[in-house]
Amino acid sequence: MGLLSKVAVVCAVSLLATAVAQAEDWKVAKDEDGIKVYLSEVPGSQYKAYRGVTTIKTDIATLRKLQEDVSGSCKWIFECSEQKLLKTEGADSWTYTRFTPPWPVTARDSIIHVTTTEEADGSVLRKLEGVPTYQPEEKGYVRVAKVDGFWKLTPKGADGVEVVYQVTTEPGGSVPSWLANSFVVDAPFNTLKGMKDKAEKK
Repeated sequence: MGLLSKVAVVCAVSLLATAVAQAEDWKVAKDEDGIKVYLSEVPGSQYKAYRGVTTIKTDIATLRKLQEDVSGSCKWIFECSEQKLLKTEGADSWTYTRFTPPWPVTARDSIIHVTTTEEADGSVLRKLEGVPTYQPEEKGYVRVAKVDGFWKLTPKGADGVEVVYQVTTEPGGSVPSWLANSFVVDAPFNTLKGMKDKAEKK
């Protein structure tokens, strides 16, 4: 492993540890269909961080293929109505996503910088960072103000792959409390369920 690769791995692990440290008091909000959703208060924010965890009976290559099909993955990402790849540069990519939340909330869009790191044990870490000013705002959409999170895919031998999906977000604009409270549970649960169903071809 070259020096730059070693540095990338160390940085990725450090960022992962930081993300976890920012939201330490995780509480189970849902446990169903082999998927657990945890929530945690975020200092200075009215929105909770969410973490979804499941094990999918497949391999890393299958899950990577699903995630790297940027437009196709919109079919299993919660409330996604459109998604496209804006740019790719080595281990970094930038994606644009449109979401259609329930009425009366205005549709949202987001631009995410994704950094992918492969680790020595075969696991894959994808760090997610919102970059709302990467492109001008689109008419009719409220740009998501902040996204900070990751996907972690860890091989578990015959059991398949453990998938952890964790995000802290600031949706921008006005969001009713009932919807915000529902979203932080529904987003990780339905996204992981969609991914699981697709990977296991149910």
